[in-house]
Amino acid sequence: MCLDRREFLKLSAIAAGSMAWPRFSRADAMPGALANLKPMTEGIKPITDEERLGRIEKARRLMKENKIDAIYLESGSSLYYYTGVRWGGSERMFAAVLPARGEIAWVCPAFEEMRARELIRIGSDIRTWEEDESPYKKVAQIFKDRGIQTGAIGIEERVRFFLFDGIRKEAPHLTYVSADPITAGCRMIKSSAELALMQRANDITIAAYKAAVATLKEGLTQDEFAANVSAAFSALGVDGGAFASFGKYTAFPHGSIQPQKLREGDVVLMDGGCNVEDYASDITRSFVFGKPSVRQREIWDLERRAQDAGLEAAKPGATCESVDAAARKVITDAGFGPDYKVPGLPHRTGHGIGLDGHEWTYLVRGNQTRLAPGMCFSDEPTIVIYGEFGIRLEDCMYITEDGPRMFTAQSPSIDHPFG
Repeated sequence: MCLDRREFLKLSAIAAGSMAWPRFSRADAMPGALANLKPMTEGIKPITDEERLGRIEKARRLMKENKIDAIYLESGSSLYYYTGVRWGGSERMFAAVLPARGEIAWVCPAFEEMRARELIRIGSDIRTWEEDESPYKKVAQIFKDRGIQTGAIGIEERVRFFLFDGIRKEAPHLTYVSADPITAGCRMIKSSAELALMQRANDITIAAYKAAVATLKEGLTQDEFAANVSAAFSALGVDGGAFASFGKYTAFPHGSIQPQKLREGDVVLMDGGCNVEDYASDITRSFVFGKPSVRQREIWDLERRAQDAGLEAAKPGATCESVDAAARKVITDAGFGPDYKVPGLPHRTGHGIGLDGHEWTYLVRGNQTRLAPGMCFSDEPTIVIYGEFGIRLEDCMYITEDGPRMFTAQSPSIDHPFG
């Protein structure tokens, strides 16, 4: 799936010469509001191998429906989704071939075989290659051994080009297509076990945010506040973080590199989350440090109405684009926009979420995909007013037979960011 927002922000911060998610050193004193936090990880139930085998069977059904004979997966969230294997990406091929018929097969550097066997729990066909051998020949042989003489191979969307290029040169008689109908087709619909992990991630995120907000004080920098958020997540037993913006810089949807110090009357925007068994949360809160002005309150209330409209529209059978249209209409009817113009809402209303912070599918104009039970999305229309401030309220929802449900209570008001 696509690069999630937290990873994007980390990379952006590095490019700008600073590091995202600043941490306390051992010598630092943890702020008092964070000192009493306790881990919230007790009772977490990981995804079982039985569920992963069920995912593989669903993938095979989808392959047959889409006339795809096998899919090729390298390290990343889709490989983990089907197999439970996490493997760092490098120039050496480590991959799995999941055929529509027959056993899953693995391709692994020979010197990594013992570690691979420790990690691999699904499938026993492990093909190793020495440093002076071609891994692409191993993949082509797997296709042949699974009876794939002609037909289509699905390439997962995060597979790097040099790997795809090597495979197609070794097996040029096959057709290569996107594996999205298979991988997205499976991953878009969450099981009850997945929803439970996402619920825990959201619960932890709200607890971390509440504790971190209590550390706000005049003169605090955005990096110091982000460090407090990260420390709160750590105390709660997970790795997580958030970026923060103050004042006029809250109009930058993903933050600004400009140094910021908190002042009375500033809008505060915090956006981030954590992962529980690799399942993500993504929550944004916007509020004012001090007493809100009439203008700040009006825009915050408008944003909340737009978020409500998106939630109301997210019924089973509705198109993804209709959810975006409903939220956007509230903002444009108030005189902002139109479309993606600012002042107004400059981006889509929401994204899918699961193992990746941003994944298929998206609440955006032109997406005719219909909502179905088990789908999960962010609901985050933003109002951007450059030179003044921005307001974004973001909660994630999951679709049920009876309609959408939020993982978290929405912000009740600008004065009370947490329900």
